[in-house]
Amino acid sequence: PPQASAMGDRTSFVGNLAASAFSASFAEACTIPIDTAKVRLQLQGAAAKGGPKPKYSGMVGTMATVAKEEGVGALWKGITPGIHRQILFGGLRIGLYEPIKNLYVGKDHVGDVPLHLKIAAGMTTGGLGIAVASPTDLVKVRMQAEGKLPAGVPKKYPSAFAAYGIIAKQEGVAALWTGLTPNVARNSVINAAELASYDQVKSSLLAAGMEDGIPTHLLSGLGAGFVATCVGSPVDVVKSRVMGDSAGLYRGFFDCVVKTARNEGVGAFYKGFVPNFGRLGSWNVVMFLTLEQVKKAMRERDL
Repeated sequence: PPQASAMGDRTSFVGNLAASAFSASFAEACTIPIDTAKVRLQLQGAAAKGGPKPKYSGMVGTMATVAKEEGVGALWKGITPGIHRQILFGGLRIGLYEPIKNLYVGKDHVGDVPLHLKIAAGMTTGGLGIAVASPTDLVKVRMQAEGKLPAGVPKKYPSAFAAYGIIAKQEGVAALWTGLTPNVARNSVINAAELASYDQVKSSLLAAGMEDGIPTHLLSGLGAGFVATCVGSPVDVVKSRVMGDSAGLYRGFFDCVVKTARNEGVGAFYKGFVPNFGRLGSWNVVMFLTLEQVKKAMRERDL
């Protein structure tokens, strides 16, 4: 029988998409409080330059401030579009990775797939997935960015489904794809960094004699999160600023890069590196552990 690759490709195509969508959604639900704190921290840098003392400081501090001012539930702001995003984006980018990698390498290939083809497959599925799921990302950032509102002021977006309609009506349907360029750039790069490094670290650990079990999946997931954070942090900062920019500060992706570098220095692109790694590291660990267990259960039941 053909040998399954590091990410286990013996499940059916549809099964693969379903397992990927479920694992990505579960990881999202577990780690979104960190993401909400990250978005608030990144947007704050854009707003409070030279002004009063910033409202949020540090990862845990930000989560505590949000919980105290807006209630604990506010940390899960944006979970609905977050889940929409993971079902579409997670399902496509992770579920299509194996088929596309196999397509690039050719069906007669034996042994481990070369790293550059793993990266190419990750970039392809990341770009494809986010082109479909970009509106869900925009709604998620808009909902997370909305802080504590004064008494009597209604929420701008009462729910995720309403938000799609409100944005389309007020700003035009194309506005739902605002920030598509930085989003495709970020997600194809991060997806390649995540999936190719997970695949690579896992292959290396298995080759070094580790068993295909939870410790291997955990280490590979952490490795994937770290690589993805290093690669994706600069694009992520720009993406949060462009998407959260309703005041028209930036003319677009490159304008934001130039202005951020000029006004705040290159270090600004690694703003929130720790929360970013906290988020991506924990997200990857939860997602890959879940994915491996779901696929194992599906293989045992011949799904």
